[in-house]
Amino acid sequence: MLNIAAYHFVSIDQPAELAQSLHERAEAADLRGTILVAGEGINLFLAGDDIALNGFLDALREDARFADLIVKTSHSRAQPFGRLKTKVKPEIISFRRDNASPLSVGRAPIVDAHTLARWLDQGFDDAGKPVVMLDTRNREEFGYGTFTGALTLPIDNFTDLPAALEPHRDALRDATVVSFCTGGIRCEKAAVWMQGDGMHNVLQLDGGILGYFEQVGGRHYDGRCFVFDGRIALDPQLQPLVDEAA
Repeated sequence: MLNIAAYHFVSIDQPAELAQSLHERAEAADLRGTILVAGEGINLFLAGDDIALNGFLDALREDARFADLIVKTSHSRAQPFGRLKTKVKPEIISFRRDNASPLSVGRAPIVDAHTLARWLDQGFDDAGKPVVMLDTRNREEFGYGTFTGALTLPIDNFTDLPAALEPHRDALRDATVVSFCTGGIRCEKAAVWMQGDGMHNVLQLDGGILGYFEQVGGRHYDGRCFVFDGRIALDPQLQPLVDEAA
């Protein structure tokens, strides 16, 4: 069973119309998972037959708005989703902060997986500054694993991050802070907001943990990456925990 995670920030004039169209296509392809659509873009978590799911993605990329859609993939023995859900939301990930969308203020600077692994190998970035990994996920997620020595925050919801981060801001001032999450969407929004809130030393890990696993594997990462479906969590080889237990 092919599993995909993808998001794309782009202006959507008629999100309800797009949501209906994507739902119909996914349903026809016998896909399950979640499709989120908002005025700021789309967020997809889908699983199904390889050919059917790749056909869905090919059709989606024929729309010029999604031609550059980046998809993270993995496989599982069984369908990890119970059904197909499609929702229209105010945001494709709820953060409820002004100036947190890259559509309005531009993307925060990124660091790619290979560069980050090299920095973590040497213990500092290319300017000689210490690197602090900032986990933007909640406590249930980082309980399954996170980057070695990462700053984790005792939050249950992404919207709680700004308040939980506040006591750490002075200590982070002289470091290069790398914001990360599962697939990239939360660390992207968090990094955009932090840059706008005066933390100009923040980067985002491009592609999140799953992108890092795809490109680098498990270097400097302890444990697994929690996912919100029947796979439970993925190891650095992108193997589901539920399959290991089977």
